[in-house]
Amino acid sequence: MRKLKLTVQYDGTDFAGYQRQPNAATVQETLEDCLSRCLGHPVSLTAASRTDAGVHALGQVVCLETEVGLPLSAAPTAFTSALPSSVAVIEAEEVDAAFHPRFDARGKQYVYRVVSRPVRSPFLGRYAWCVPYGLEPERMRAGAANVVGRRDFRSFCAAGGRTENAVRDVTRLDITCEGDLFEFRIEADGFLYKMVRNIVGTLVEVGRDRMAPEQVGRIIEARDRRAAPPTAPPQGLCLVRVDY
Repeated sequence: MRKLKLTVQYDGTDFAGYQRQPNAATVQETLEDCLSRCLGHPVSLTAASRTDAGVHALGQVVCLETEVGLPLSAAPTAFTSALPSSVAVIEAEEVDAAFHPRFDARGKQYVYRVVSRPVRSPFLGRYAWCVPYGLEPERMRAGAANVVGRRDFRSFCAAGGRTENAVRDVTRLDITCEGDLFEFRIEADGFLYKMVRNIVGTLVEVGRDRMAPEQVGRIIEARDRRAAPPTAPPQGLCLVRVDY
C-alpha cells in the first residue's frame, strides 16, 4: 500500500469549506470523488487544514492510500485534468505510512488581503475583503507587534473552536501595501478556529483609527472573544503553505 501526499490549490468561493458535509459542495467531496474515479477505488482523504467556506488555498496538503502504481510525475496532471477548474493538484509525493498531514505539521502560513477603496473591485472581490475606508499601515503594524510571540489567543478563537489549549506561537505577522491593496502574512505553529480572520478584523479597526494599537495587547490578555472586534470575512484568506 502506498501513501501519497498531495499539494492542492483551490478557489474556495463556491465551496462550503474543505470538510465534507451533507447537502453542500465541499473541496473534500470534490477531491475524493475525482480521485476515486481516477484510481478506480474509493478514496478517503486526510488534510492539513479544514478551511472554512469561501477560504482559498495555494498549499493545502492531503493524503490518501492506494495500491495503484501511478507514476508520481504523472499524478498532478492526471488528477487535475479530472477536477473542476476551481481545484488543482500541483504536486504529489510518496510518504511514510505513519505520516499525518495535520499532526505532523510544524507550522502554517496564511495570507489575508484587504482592498481599501470607496468602490469594491470586481476583479479582487473574490480574493480580498473590500473596505470603503482608508487604512493606516503603520498603525496596523504597531498593533500587529502585540500578536507576534507565544500567546494565549483565546480572544481570537471563534465560537465553535474545539481546542482546550489556546496557546500558539506566532512567528511572523507582516503587513505590506501596494496602492490600495494590503496583505497580512502570518505564520505560526498552529491556528485556532478563525484566528487569522479575527486578528485581521481587529487590525483593520486599528488601521481605520477606531482602536489604539496597544489595545490589541489588552484584547489578547483578556482571553475573551467578546473583547475583540468582529471577524473579517472569508474571501480574503488563503492557506499558502504547510511546513513539515
